[in-house]
Amino acid sequence: MRISLRALLPLLVSVVSAAPAAAPQAPAPPARAAAAAAPQVTTPAPTSSISPLTAEQLIQILDQTIDWYRTLGTQQQSATQPSDLLLFYANRQTADKVVSLVFQIARANAELLSSEASSAQSADSAARSSQTFEQLKQRTAQRGEAIENEMQSVRGKLATAHGGAKSDLNAQLLELQGELAMVKAQKNLFDTMSQFVAENDPKRASVSALKARIDAIAATIPAVSATATALPGAAVPTSAAGLAAGSQAGVVTLRELGIWDLIGEALRISQKLHSIDSVDQGTQALQETFLKIRAAPNQQLKKLSARSDELATAADSANGAALKSLRDQFDTLAWLFTQTSAIAIPLNQVTVLLTQYRANLASWRAAVERQYHDLLRVLRTRLAILLGALAAVFAGAEIWRRAVLKYVRDPRYRNQLLLLRKIVTWLLVLLILGVTFITHLSSFATFAGLLTAGLAVAMQSVLVSVVGYFILIGKYGVRVGDRVQIGNVTGEVIDLGLIRMHLLELTSQGPLGPTGRVVAFANSIVFQTSGGLFRQIPGVNFTWHELTLSLPAGSDYAALKDRLLAALTAIVGEHSGEIARQAETIQRTAASPATSELTPQVQLQFSASGVEAKVRYPVPLDRTAEVDERVSQQLHEVVRRFGVSATS
Repeated sequence: MRISLRALLPLLVSVVSAAPAAAPQAPAPPARAAAAAAPQVTTPAPTSSISPLTAEQLIQILDQTIDWYRTLGTQQQSATQPSDLLLFYANRQTADKVVSLVFQIARANAELLSSEASSAQSADSAARSSQTFEQLKQRTAQRGEAIENEMQSVRGKLATAHGGAKSDLNAQLLELQGELAMVKAQKNLFDTMSQFVAENDPKRASVSALKARIDAIAATIPAVSATATALPGAAVPTSAAGLAAGSQAGVVTLRELGIWDLIGEALRISQKLHSIDSVDQGTQALQETFLKIRAAPNQQLKKLSARSDELATAADSANGAALKSLRDQFDTLAWLFTQTSAIAIPLNQVTVLLTQYRANLASWRAAVERQYHDLLRVLRTRLAILLGALAAVFAGAEIWRRAVLKYVRDPRYRNQLLLLRKIVTWLLVLLILGVTFITHLSSFATFAGLLTAGLAVAMQSVLVSVVGYFILIGKYGVRVGDRVQIGNVTGEVIDLGLIRMHLLELTSQGPLGPTGRVVAFANSIVFQTSGGLFRQIPGVNFTWHELTLSLPAGSDYAALKDRLLAALTAIVGEHSGEIARQAETIQRTAASPATSELTPQVQLQFSASGVEAKVRYPVPLDRTAEVDERVSQQLHEVVRRFGVSATS
């Protein structure tokens, strides 16, 4: 029978449109359906379903498990002690096993869903369309075989034909070849449409997508991919002993840490405790999820066992064809029981592993809490020692201050001792703080050395002035109230600071008195070669003045010298007692016992203008102007009188 393609087109359209709309049912699958795949995904499995879990449940469990598994990264960051690393390694092995079991559960349940989709029957209209489709494919195949047989017969006749009969047979053979090509095209069309209908079944497509997603998620977990050739957790590259040994070199005991590091360590341990609690909460939530879904496969196993008992009872009274049917049902029940057991057993194992995981976390948390309490105890002790040391230093400084104020009467030494007290106090405070807060003294010493070198370069002038201050307050140094001369400036010291001194400027000509200006000099002046700092010896209050007189020509210079010296001695003699006492002070202070007498001196010397007399005499500092005026008047009077008497 020839098949018209025009007549087949409407039928093909109806078959293709009816196939995707088929509504599947879920009877028990045959035993050969073990190789099929395609699950259905809903919430709790309905009574007609052979899979304990739905696809939505599987994906939700996988996502929750992967999120929980990735908390190992947080645990690894928190594991810094050898004990932490050992517990972390145990948790990582447990987590690898849990993830592997979860993927076993997912794949086993996906097989059940796939079998459920493969064994589902279509609706009545889809079933009739499928039957018609198979009939068309069968009729097309039969038509192809008939044409090939006819072509074989024509070829046999063609071998013995002659003349015009041979031409007719060739034409008939060509026509049969064209018809066979058309039949093969129809067969290809039916095969393509059949494959299209099978691939576009909604339930089977959903199950295929679920399997692909499970495989994609598994590819992101090294522990799952490693289980294909090794046990869970066997692919971990680092051993617990290696981890512990690797971190032992960097372990520092609490007693070696400074207060600053102890505070940082306390904050870090507190954060570690929070991380452990967070991981434990996630593990508890995952464990509760598995406890909830564990009931469905267990219930399914009970139903399958009950169904097996019913079939066993029916087999006692059955025979013949009934026994064969019961055998097929037993095979199906055995396959379903095996697949469901592949879900129930890992679920129970996962629950036990998660309990062990939480026990490890509890042990870890207890160890970290002990470490935290030990750290707080050491920190409290260090703070108490610090406060006690600072209190002792400040108490000693106060005792020092009171003792100086009570027993030291000299203001100069009192100020020096109080300044020394302040320096010693703050040096001790800095030393105590450095020793208490710094963990490694060698690093602190290196840092302090570099810092000191930088400060010495940047504050060179300031440091030199500070050193100059201690020189100025020495035995022959200056004190407030002293009259000093620095360069061309003469003044009275009104303040002597750590960096610089202040002078009340005094007039250099005429009677000594304040000019109303205050001059500041850095204490580093003591190290300068130019300028110089001049100060009277303590107890000495005089200076030497010089005066040059031109003598009249032709005079008796020797007699004139005697008269000038006599007049000068008469004026200076008014202060001879005070000057003699100061001379003794100078003699006691000087290293050489021979000291020039503090008496007026007159020396004659020749110059281009004639003979001059150079007069030198001591003057009290508080009466320099008065004495200089009297000396000048008296000497000029002596020269004038001697010149008048010489001409007469």
